[in-house]
Formats: sequence, structure tokens, C-alpha cells
Amino acid sequence: MSKYWSDLVHRLTPYVPGEQPKLSGLVKLNTNENPYPPSPAVMEALQRELGDGLRLYPDPNSERLKASIADFFGLAPDQVFVGNGSDEVLAHAFQALLKHEHPILFPDITYSFYPVYCGLYGIDYRTVPLDEEMAIRVDDYRAPNGGIVLANPNAPTGRLLELEAIDRLLAANPESPVIIDEAYIDFGGESAAGLLAKHPNLLVIQTLSKSRSLAGLRVGYALGHPQLIEGLERVKGSFNSYPLDRLAAAGAVAALQDREYFEQTRHRVMATREWLREALQQRGFLVIPSSANFLFVRHPQRDAAQLAQFLRDRHIIVRHFRLPRIEQYLRITVGQDAECRALIDAIDQL
Repeated sequence: MSKYWSDLVHRLTPYVPGEQPKLSGLVKLNTNENPYPPSPAVMEALQRELGDGLRLYPDPNSERLKASIADFFGLAPDQVFVGNGSDEVLAHAFQALLKHEHPILFPDITYSFYPVYCGLYGIDYRTVPLDEEMAIRVDDYRAPNGGIVLANPNAPTGRLLELEAIDRLLAANPESPVIIDEAYIDFGGESAAGLLAKHPNLLVIQTLSKSRSLAGLRVGYALGHPQLIEGLERVKGSFNSYPLDRLAAAGAVAALQDREYFEQTRHRVMATREWLREALQQRGFLVIPSSANFLFVRHPQRDAAQLAQFLRDRHIIVRHFRLPRIEQYLRITVGQDAECRALIDAIDQL
């Protein structure tokens, strides 16, 4: 610890991302990246963008990208906010919308960046336990609150909260901002974006990192009522007025416009997920129902940490969380068919 740190820095517990090994020849199933490359249209767009224009600042408002996102969802551009991945968008949303008198609410088992943001911005929060089947119970969120944040599908469990339940949650909390974090929604769920016209307190956040294979470009966005979006823009304008670079914006537009490739790859991931789920269940694993590009699993007779190490020794990396309630679970990213077969072959060695 440095004596030059501010008092805030001493109190922070940073988020720990999934491991990014520098070794070759690994079956990497630990960070929920898409196993398929981006659309060829993205590569073409990036090539067109390379040149003298890189010496110029990008459009500070990312107007072309906002128009593409608005077109995809049938919204107006003033209902769209963009940032460097959904993590930055979430960070701005926490700062702009969630610092109120009452604590904000989110599940006890969910994306572990949420409490990190609360620590950074001095936001009081309370966690709401998932039920014994790792599901969110929306009736548990009827207490006074300064906002609600739900990942849907939830991470790391993969469980989906149906649209009807989100509608009830919003109706029960009309005075609170409700953020639905949909990083994995394209792998089996229906976006809450369809509820925006009905609920002005709803903010939907998505990313192009997962279903459109653009984790390396860092593009995320929020959808909501123009007044919510204006709040995010005010924070962004006080932090970084040029959030998205030219390459990221160009690649994102191309990915959104190539809907055929998007549909093909996401359905391939979903099909492999179901194959992997059945294969794991046949081998005695308990698998949480997943609508994401990963599975959350445990084996009644195998310690999760030892199993993760066993796989690692065979150059297969999965995610193990040493946290209460889930220390016996592994989160396994859905890879390409051959990668998932390698995982099953390694498990069969046990």
C-alpha cells in the first residue's frame, strides 16, 4: 500500500476478471468469450477505417452507432447510450442513477462488479438471496430501495428471469431505477427492451462482446427513456467525452447490420450448450438451467477446486469461484464443438 493513495483507494476491493493465460494450446472455457470469429463484415469495416482518419478524434456522440442500435430495437437515437463495453456503461449508470437515500438491491450471487461499483461511488447496497435453485424471486424486491440491478440471464448461474417477472418487478418499483444487465440475453432470452415504452424507470444494458464476438473492441450500450439516457450522457461528458474510438464504432455498426451472421452463430452456441448440458448430466453433474453461453455445474462426488485443477492439468481452463454458496460450482463457457468434446473426454478420464 502506498502512502500517496487517497483514503478511497485503501478501501477499494477491485473486481478480479477471469484469467487470460498467455499459453498456447489451451482449451479456454473460463471467460465466456464467443468461440466464433466476428462477422466478416466487421473485418471489412475495420479495414476501411484504417488510414489517415485515425489521426482525427472520433465522433464524440457516436451518432452512426446510436442510429444503428436504435434501428435494431425500433427505438429513437435519444434512447441509446454507448460506452467502452457494458462495464463502463454500468459504471456510468451506477453513478448517474443509483446514489439515493435507500440502498440499492441486487442478488447475493450475481456479477461481482456490482459491489465494486458501490464501493467506488459510495453507494449503499443490500444483497437479496437467490432461492435454493439459484433463481431470482422478484417478490423479494418489494422493499424500499434506491434502485435495482439484475443480470438477466444471471451470472454466473445462467438462469433466465422471464419477461413477465421483470414487468411485475418494474410495476412494483415505479419510483426506483431498475437496471437489467443483458450481457447474455441473445443466447436464449427475450430482451426487456420491449418494456421500455411501458416503464420509464427501466434501463437495459447490453454488450457486443458476447453474441457478436467483439470482446476485443469493447462496445456496450444502454437503452432507456431519454431522461435516463441524458443522466448517463452528463456523467460521460464529465468523465470522457470520446468514449468509443473509430475502429470500435465502425466494427460495432457492421456487426449490428449483419443480422444473418448473428443469428447463425448464436444458434450454434445454443445448440452446443444443449449438447454439453446433456453430456454433463449423463456423467452425474447437476446443471443449472442456462440461457447464456455458459453452464454452471457441480458434481455431488467431486470437489470443484480439485476438478478445476484436474482439467487445468490437461490444458482445459474453466472458472471456479471461491465464494459462499457457490464454492462447489464450476462455470464452463460453451466453446466450439471440438473444445466441448475435449472437456468431456477429460472428464471421462475420471
